Amino acid sequence: MRRKGLASMAVQTDATPETPATVDLGSASGLSCRECGETVRLGPVFACQLCFGPLEVAYDLPTGDPESLRKRIENGPANIWRYAPLLPVPADVADKPNLNPGWTKLVKADNLARELGVTGALYVKDDSGNPTHSFKDRVVAQAIEAARAFGFTTLSCSSTGNLAGAVGAAAARAGFRSCVFIPHDLEQGKVVMAAVYGGELVGIEGNYDDVNRFCSELIGDPVGEGWGFVNVNLRPYYAEGSKTLAYEICEQLGWRLPDQLVIPIASGSQLTKIDKGLQELIKLGLVEDKPYKIFGAQAEGCSPVSVAFKAGHDVVRPQKPDTIAKSLAIGNPADGPYVLDICRRTGGAVEDVTDEEIVAAVKLLARTEGIFTETAGGTTLGVAKKLIEAGVIDPSLTTVVVNTGDGLKTLDAVVPTTGMSAVIRPNLDSFREAGLV
Repeated sequence: MRRKGLASMAVQTDATPETPATVDLGSASGLSCRECGETVRLGPVFACQLCFGPLEVAYDLPTGDPESLRKRIENGPANIWRYAPLLPVPADVADKPNLNPGWTKLVKADNLARELGVTGALYVKDDSGNPTHSFKDRVVAQAIEAARAFGFTTLSCSSTGNLAGAVGAAAARAGFRSCVFIPHDLEQGKVVMAAVYGGELVGIEGNYDDVNRFCSELIGDPVGEGWGFVNVNLRPYYAEGSKTLAYEICEQLGWRLPDQLVIPIASGSQLTKIDKGLQELIKLGLVEDKPYKIFGAQAEGCSPVSVAFKAGHDVVRPQKPDTIAKSLAIGNPADGPYVLDICRRTGGAVEDVTDEEIVAAVKLLARTEGIFTETAGGTTLGVAKKLIEAGVIDPSLTTVVVNTGDGLKTLDAVVPTTGMSAVIRPNLDSFREAGLV
């Protein structure tokens, strides 16, 4: 049923610009159905009209000496465009107005490792360092290039917060109009960050799935003429931005695959594209082929993929979200079944944690490594901690935990348990009386 609904919107409508006969998106050669393998030309479509499966970008990837490609990448800009030959973007992408996200820190988390009893190397891939302080800048940068190629004039999205801010900022920089849609009860920090860039910000009464359904209606209506929805009709291109996390992690590890990765699950797209990126690096000979395990992280209050994984199911049953991790609160994750496939194929797992465990993990990461993560990162670290303690994650291996955003966006989650140690009078006696020495 879900795929049939998607396919009904996959055809071009009056709201879609005519796709140019020739589209310059670099090594992207077309779109391929993830289910049946049907291929179509590049365009603003996202579902296969034969089987209703999701479309993703297919490539004619570079061939030849891996060392030459490695050097070409290393000599590129310190952002995601160093990987332009592996992405659906024109060769001159670095010269266009863009926020140029990426090349964020891979932090060797030795203090955290000691706290968790990890004896191998533990890293945090800290994507809070992106221009709008979340990994969404990566995917939006990709979508912008597709929007240019297809002649869109307005950028839009359905969002749980981070994407709204990323679209607003990227649109302002690139000269697009923006109009984005969010649940009406998002964290205030995310609302302000999305609104400050001057585009339209529209709250929808309901949760993210309600917002997404509304956008699906808008995309097929003439009122949406010239609109590029980054996570709907531009989704195949948008999603490819998450591959750059895999590229950077491996390059920053000295062109090596990590043994284990822990990745948050909202729609599931980030996890599936990180796996795709790792597989591409292996295929290109840029890293040595070896086993790796992928673990998915969800909040207990929105854990449809985790529930399916633990029950041994292949179908993900939708849930109504109820969690402080609102950026992960997607009750009907589009890529859920593919997440299950990847975690099972790699020998990983999908787990969930309570809101209390999320807050504790946010504070743990801040206390040990000086990284203030939002609730999504707290979810990821909370799951990593839980799986290490359960013996599911091997503490002797190289493990990367992905932090997708900045804690300043989700202050409400930690305010009740965080604050001043004491209030004193401005003298030493009062300081001593407070027991701080």
